[in-house]
Amino acid sequence: MSTPEIYIEAEDLVEVRKSWGARLWDLCKRQPLGAAGALVVIAMILTSIFAEYISPYDPEVNAFEHMLEAPNADFWFGTDQFGRDILTRLIYGARTALFVGFTCAFVGGFGGLVLGVASAYFGGRFDLIVQRIMDVFMAFPLIILALAVVATLGTGVQNVIIAITIPFIPQCARVVRSSALSIREIPYVDAARACGFSDARIILRHMVPNVMAPFLIMLTTFVGQAILLEASLSYLGLGVQEPTPAWGLMLQGGAEEYAESAPWVPIFPGIAISLAVFGFNLFGDALRDLLDPKLRNR
Repeated sequence: MSTPEIYIEAEDLVEVRKSWGARLWDLCKRQPLGAAGALVVIAMILTSIFAEYISPYDPEVNAFEHMLEAPNADFWFGTDQFGRDILTRLIYGARTALFVGFTCAFVGGFGGLVLGVASAYFGGRFDLIVQRIMDVFMAFPLIILALAVVATLGTGVQNVIIAITIPFIPQCARVVRSSALSIREIPYVDAARACGFSDARIILRHMVPNVMAPFLIMLTTFVGQAILLEASLSYLGLGVQEPTPAWGLMLQGGAEEYAESAPWVPIFPGIAISLAVFGFNLFGDALRDLLDPKLRNR
């Protein structure tokens, strides 16, 4: 009996022999916008981790003798109405934004993952009840539901996280459920049931790994949305409170009053928020292209 011959294309052989650096460079060339978004995300993470070492001043100390100074050699981004260095508060504000963003994304995403997979797997009345509850939450816009939760619980970082996390759960649950419904009908799930595997094992071993691609994409989107929602709530006075450095709080103090007399006060926090959201969205789009087989080779 003759053994089948295996043919390997020259391009595939070259791809196997490439180093990790070469593969990363090829990936950056295929996804330049995604690479730019990843750089923004990495820069934010490093800035928040090493804030104490790279920030020139204390973010919470008032220096009234330096109130509203324009950008100069001592204060690169100028100072605010309390004489605090804007660059320093931007650096520490990245820590607040990422803490809120990642916490809301992971907690809300995990809750949506559990509900979505369980709803698709068990179906029936359980699925009907869960989806109707999700419909109620999704009937409200994100910012309206977050405002309602903050108005009930009060201000502060913890309450802001709760307010932003709650709207994320039904969004993630719907996306995960749609993917899990198709996976539930695949024969290997029926084979696992026939072998007597428990529901928990089938869900964790066979269904959850197969919905991770859309789940990871939603996590990156949630981080950007959470940063924007936190900035919006802080701008309205319902989020992070003084003297904690937060980008939305910096806009609240200077967006309107100093737009003409001291434009650097609202401009730099606005640029920081835009870059953060833009970076996470670009990174999420590139991640979708990499994880989706239909888009991978485009």
